[in-house]
Amino acid sequence: MTQEFKTSKYGTALIFVVILSSFFLFFSGRVMAQEAKAPAGQVVSDDLNQAAADEDESNEDEFADDIFQDEDTQQQEEVHAMVADPLEGFNRVIFTFNDYLYIYGLKPFSKVYVKAVPTFARRSVKNFFTNLAFPIRFVNDMLQGKSEDAAMEFASFFINSTLGFGGLNDFAQKYVGIRLQDEDFGQTLGAYGVGNGVYLVLPVLGPSSLRDTVGRAGDWFLNPINYIEPWEMSWAVSGYEKVNWTSFHIEDYDAFKKMAIDPYTAMRNFYIQNRNALVKDAVGAKKYKNTK
Repeated sequence: MTQEFKTSKYGTALIFVVILSSFFLFFSGRVMAQEAKAPAGQVVSDDLNQAAADEDESNEDEFADDIFQDEDTQQQEEVHAMVADPLEGFNRVIFTFNDYLYIYGLKPFSKVYVKAVPTFARRSVKNFFTNLAFPIRFVNDMLQGKSEDAAMEFASFFINSTLGFGGLNDFAQKYVGIRLQDEDFGQTLGAYGVGNGVYLVLPVLGPSSLRDTVGRAGDWFLNPINYIEPWEMSWAVSGYEKVNWTSFHIEDYDAFKKMAIDPYTAMRNFYIQNRNALVKDAVGAKKYKNTK
């Protein structure tokens, strides 16, 4: 790839993100007024979240119910705010497609992967991909004015890339005590006051919103995996990351569906509540990978 092509590629990427962001800012302003308030208590139970934490307690803390127990009543309402869902019929079709894809594809493949690859190796792979996503977190920390978090992010990346053998070992957290908070462009837009817009369910990718879909486009250009060539190899690496992450949470989705009267509605409410909490840096909020 020549330097001229790289320059053109980054320039095109910047223009693409600006255009999408401008469209989103206009559109979300029209739908924000339609956002209703969700009844308190529509969150995933502690039992489900504890199951996830038991599988990978180093990085996947539970999304506790008391995350919303803030003294500021206005913040509670904003965290609980639901999202407009005018495309519910279409979203449910995609939700069903993703459900079958998980049950008959990702889940059985991940079970075989768990039996073939020991836990310490899978954890090392997860640490590697987390370290590799450093540019996404670092840039969005800077865009949100979180200079201290950005400095900690950089320190963690340097330590894990060297002493952690290329990120395979989370040396920064284990021995230095640096615990990172995931950031993405969707959260950055939210920090600037942009609302969720409409709710969307994306094929393969899962629950999202108009704001977070635009955020995905911005983050795509910061993800080193997307610059692997040929593109087939890039997709293969992304797929492997997904399988490896799922290997730590195989039963979580099944338990979630069993507890929910309507899994689609429960997933939508959980997703929006968690994303709103992340935007506001609410205590206890955690980003669940692939739920952005």
